[in-house]
Amino acid sequence: MERPAISPMPPIAAAVGMPWDSEVDDPIAALAEARRHLGDTFVVDSGEDRYLFTFAPVGVAAFYGLAEERASKAVADWRMLRRKLPDEIFAGRRTLPHQLFGRDDVADYLAHVEKALDASFEELGPAGHFDVFDLTRRLGHRIGLASWGGPGAASGERFDRLADAFDTLDGAESFVHPDAMAAVAATGKAVERAALEVVAREFGAALDELPGHEPEHALFARVTSAWADRPADEAGRGVAMDVALIHVASMSNLFAALGWMVVDLLTRPDELARVRDGDRARAEVCALESIRMAQRSIMARYVMAPVAIDVGDALHEVSAGATIATLLPLTNTSAAPGLGSWDPDRWNRRRLADPSALAAVELVTVFGHGRHTCPAQPFSLSTMTAAASRLVASFDLEPAWTDRPRPVRAQIGGVARASGPCPVRYRRR
Repeated sequence: MERPAISPMPPIAAAVGMPWDSEVDDPIAALAEARRHLGDTFVVDSGEDRYLFTFAPVGVAAFYGLAEERASKAVADWRMLRRKLPDEIFAGRRTLPHQLFGRDDVADYLAHVEKALDASFEELGPAGHFDVFDLTRRLGHRIGLASWGGPGAASGERFDRLADAFDTLDGAESFVHPDAMAAVAATGKAVERAALEVVAREFGAALDELPGHEPEHALFARVTSAWADRPADEAGRGVAMDVALIHVASMSNLFAALGWMVVDLLTRPDELARVRDGDRARAEVCALESIRMAQRSIMARYVMAPVAIDVGDALHEVSAGATIATLLPLTNTSAAPGLGSWDPDRWNRRRLADPSALAAVELVTVFGHGRHTCPAQPFSLSTMTAAASRLVASFDLEPAWTDRPRPVRAQIGGVARASGPCPVRYRRR
């Protein structure tokens, strides 16, 4: 098989494959082992694809500086997500996720967050048990659907149907359980397509109910306005697919990040007390630190046109069709002394307080760097801060797990998912 050319050719990790092409129990550990043997820049040939991995400080900085039109993050993300999601969710979109995360939208989101928290806490009742990640996943669905899902999408039976459908459509499964993607492909994504039809029906009903309710559903109305020039049936389907992609792309990692933040606070009573007492600035840096530690992301650029990348000891010419990548769990916790432990004091607002020990500031990241910084960063941090603050202020919480939750070993991408149950006892304060 002739793969895209890289010149000069770095060493090839012959024993390593990517988990969607071959059986890899722990791809993060496998790539860490390849790095130990081959150095900071090496190649992985997997299936029909060629990956150029770099962890060198110069290389990682250059990676974030690659021009999107030549080495595309969007295409790399699409190539991963389409292993799980039906192609029709991507085709013909008129409103993309980043278009709903302007600075002026955050206040609108926070109002929906508060309403979603009210509903979630009402469901919990005065006392009982919950699983942290089950709770935050359902809360994430409710917040997202309250924000952009239209009338009735965040409550009652419509919400339950949508939440179940989006659990099935979770595009993050393509990198959380990459070993399961062969089975998804073998069915022709039949289960996922059935879930997408549920989503289309429910959002179609919300669209029918929108007239007269546009002010309280401004984001949903913004999506519908993009389809105003099309016939009703086509517009309804288009709106549903737009909102489905927005929800899948925006919420898949937020619930997991919030879950780890709750876990970290419950194991650090002093920090929990500060957040409970209303210190929102402290809550935000706790959120940043929990995300940093929980990152399992492969950051990738699919080469659209020949590109050169300087990794410090070589300038590699990379042909179209290759993927250039780095891996956050191999840099976020090891690029400088002390990064292996959870410490919110390392942050000054949304930046590292002292990056001087880093050979390149790009070696540690939470929401990305440069033009590819996640546009949902203000929304995500505001949501995590509000949700965690209200949760710990509203309930006394006691961990009921035996061992601290661990990430799914097979995961390579996004924020870590817990590999097992994460039970908590609660009682309303």
